[in-house]
Amino acid sequence: MGTTLSAVIITLNEEARLPACLASLDWVEDLVVVDAGSTDRTQEIARQAGARLFVNPWPGYGAQKNFAFEQARGEWVLIVDADERISPALRDEIRALLQGDRPPAWEAYEVPRRNYWLGHWLRWGGAYPDCQIRLLRRGRARYDARPLHENLLVGGPVGRLRGELVHEAYRGLDERLAKVNRYTDLAAGEGLTRRKAVRWYDLLARPVVIFLKVYVAKQGYRDGTLGFIYAGLSSFAELAKYAKMWESLRER
Repeated sequence: MGTTLSAVIITLNEEARLPACLASLDWVEDLVVVDAGSTDRTQEIARQAGARLFVNPWPGYGAQKNFAFEQARGEWVLIVDADERISPALRDEIRALLQGDRPPAWEAYEVPRRNYWLGHWLRWGGAYPDCQIRLLRRGRARYDARPLHENLLVGGPVGRLRGELVHEAYRGLDERLAKVNRYTDLAAGEGLTRRKAVRWYDLLARPVVIFLKVYVAKQGYRDGTLGFIYAGLSSFAELAKYAKMWESLRER
């Protein structure tokens, strides 16, 4: 490619999904995998794909991705999660952008993400296009220190690409529920830095609002049974977050 590109991936026990992710990146010059200490074949798979592998104990989502940025050699960096794949359309669009006669107009680019959940594409409920900033000029962006839903802070304007990122979100309900439990722990901890109390109406109203927002306002009902389950689990996650905050505050 005319302009060097690095792709960065952070991993932890991703032997099942990492091969498809790396296969979709076989056109990238510099593959960087930062592993948090996997006990499965993740590291072996990364090496076999020709990636430069770094092992870094887990410091948090944003800090781990920032560490991966620091290992990249390319002028441009493409951020991909282990459960994601670059579609052929997005691949061709990125190559054309970086090989063009004119330099890219923006410091970073967001891409639409197509979320597959329980084997089906979620079109509604706010799940699509789910735009994510994933292509950026190296040195022009860093993640903040939030423990969950870290923000990518870009030092310049952001453009948008059309090609899609494919996200295989969850292979089953057990995996989804485990992630709800893990993420609500982080979200509750973050919320405790701003709250001194959790009231009964937080536990009642907030989950209901989330369900109505996802299922009705954002038309999640159009995804049928899957849309109902998605909205219900989104509501449950909100309840779990506030219940965990309530528990922690009571124990204090």
